[in-house]
Amino acid sequence: MPERIDFWGIPFTWGSPAIYVYFLMALGSIILLVRFFQRARLWWRVGRPEVRWDRIHIRLWRLIKYAIVQVKVLRQKYPGIMHIGLAWGFFTFFLGTALATIDSHFLKILQGNAYLVYKFVLDTFTLLFLIGAGMAAYRRFIQRPRRLTLEPGFTWSLALATLIVLGGWFTESLRLAVEKPAWELWSPLGWLLAQAWIAAGASAAALMNWHLGIWIFHLLLVTLTLATLPVGTLLHILTGPLNVFFSKLDRSTGQLAPIPQTAKGEPIYASTLRDLTWKQLLDCDACTECGRCQDACPAFAAGKLLSPKEVILGVRAALRQDGRVLLNKDTKAPFLAGEKISDDVLWSCTTCGACVCECPVLIEHVDAIVDMRRYLVIEGRMDTELQGALENLGRYGNSFGQSERMRARWTQPIQPPIKDARREPVEYLWFVGDYASYSPTLTEVTVKTAEVFRKAGLDFGILYDAERNAGNDVRLVEKNSMALSKCTYRAIVTTDPHTYNTLKNEYPANGDERRPVLHYAELLDQLITAGKLKFSKKLGYKVTYHDPCYLGRYNGVYDAPRRVIEATGCELVEMPRHNDGSFCCGAGGGRIWMAQGEIQERPSESRIREAVKLGKVPIFVVACPKDVTMFRDAVKTTGNESRLEVKDLIELVHAAL
Repeated sequence: MPERIDFWGIPFTWGSPAIYVYFLMALGSIILLVRFFQRARLWWRVGRPEVRWDRIHIRLWRLIKYAIVQVKVLRQKYPGIMHIGLAWGFFTFFLGTALATIDSHFLKILQGNAYLVYKFVLDTFTLLFLIGAGMAAYRRFIQRPRRLTLEPGFTWSLALATLIVLGGWFTESLRLAVEKPAWELWSPLGWLLAQAWIAAGASAAALMNWHLGIWIFHLLLVTLTLATLPVGTLLHILTGPLNVFFSKLDRSTGQLAPIPQTAKGEPIYASTLRDLTWKQLLDCDACTECGRCQDACPAFAAGKLLSPKEVILGVRAALRQDGRVLLNKDTKAPFLAGEKISDDVLWSCTTCGACVCECPVLIEHVDAIVDMRRYLVIEGRMDTELQGALENLGRYGNSFGQSERMRARWTQPIQPPIKDARREPVEYLWFVGDYASYSPTLTEVTVKTAEVFRKAGLDFGILYDAERNAGNDVRLVEKNSMALSKCTYRAIVTTDPHTYNTLKNEYPANGDERRPVLHYAELLDQLITAGKLKFSKKLGYKVTYHDPCYLGRYNGVYDAPRRVIEATGCELVEMPRHNDGSFCCGAGGGRIWMAQGEIQERPSESRIREAVKLGKVPIFVVACPKDVTMFRDAVKTTGNESRLEVKDLIELVHAAL
């Protein structure tokens, strides 16, 4: 038997421990690939097909932004720094190990100054990892925030990763203690520990024996990590970047996926794992269980059963339990909606999108929840008040159950009458919406909107009794599309962010080109900028502003309403949670039509208390009819009527004219 062999060009001797260690590492890598493939095939064989590999250049950029630079992780300072230390440190450590292996056995790339920089960078990131590990241990064992999953598996993963990094540091320090190279200060962390070995008076032979033993133990730990990664808590190291790469590229538009259909044209409602897409199954395996979505969720904060994290983990648990069985297409899939995930949990969601906005790996919680809700609607499993509202929408075209002829009753005092866009061309077609049309508490605000439009010299009209609910919560697209197709207009304007989101993102183009859909804050901002809307006085109020979910998070409209507020002469004091971090009023996702049930505090009440804590800010500005309803009621129920007044943005504009 030859004493020396070449394995892929790498020279080994049979007596060298290296050949056995590298063999085990290769075996661990093979186990990793096999186990990960077994896990990944469940996504596309159990889940429905979905195209998520278009626009590769954009997906690669998002991979760099969210998976490598991790901009969303850094939105929160302590956990952000902690995770960056762990992730970048561990990644750099593995990259450095790979470069050292290549340099030793394949290609000499670490020479001269390149080697010195390599040693310094490796030491720096080793220190960064150890700092992150210390922060993680303090957070997990001392702080113990409610949102974290405190399972033993996470502790084991943290300990294993820390031992691997410590092993690399110790082997380097032992080598430096024996060799004492001239460049040793380029490895400051290793040099510092080497001085301890030298001060202890250990012999060179003892140090080399320790070096060999720790090196072997270090590589065995790496092998163990590779073999167990696809079935442990570190799975998100693989699935997280994949999930980012395959994430929805048009997330900012707030477009809900249409109801899928079978090859025979039959609708598919998400009642089982098979009814979810492969990407939704990947979502559940990508979850890092950080709990940021839970912290941002208004339903969870109100004491409801919903935790977006637990919904995703519920899908994961079902996939782990039933996935392999479901590879057999003849096996009946157990129910997911209503059984693995309860009806109450699914109906608690306000579809505000805060969970999606906060998720560092871009999980799409809302889409999965809405898909499962659609099944509950078909089954008639819903709140009786919501069921009544849906029946009203189907029968009358509005959630109030009022006659079509009553929709434009608010226009009766206005002279001359507002144009009927069905009968004459207009520049702006005002899609008023249900709440602004029917709610008696909003009539004054709706009339003031018309007055502002007239003072601005707008050529506008409405659909009168031809308008229907835009279909944000149910689909009423066809009748509205038919009515719009008979009108001549340049753009649509609406005061309701829910209507705005639906018309902008979910309605088909009307004619050869898609005409713009504007929220009234955007239109007012354009008019002010163009000098077509001028104010006769400065109000001088100190105000705060609430970002509506469907205007802000879903469509990225943050600056326009703020510029309008400032143009009226008001001083804007930002809420602690604003822009994409804004806290939902609790009305979305059909919740405005549903009984609250047992809760600790309504989201709208929590938001009002937050505004009151700002101090001497007497006006709370909103830009949504539902917000007016929700927050004016919350001001009363929290006993803050003397301290805070809720005003629609149009009321400031009207007062400043």
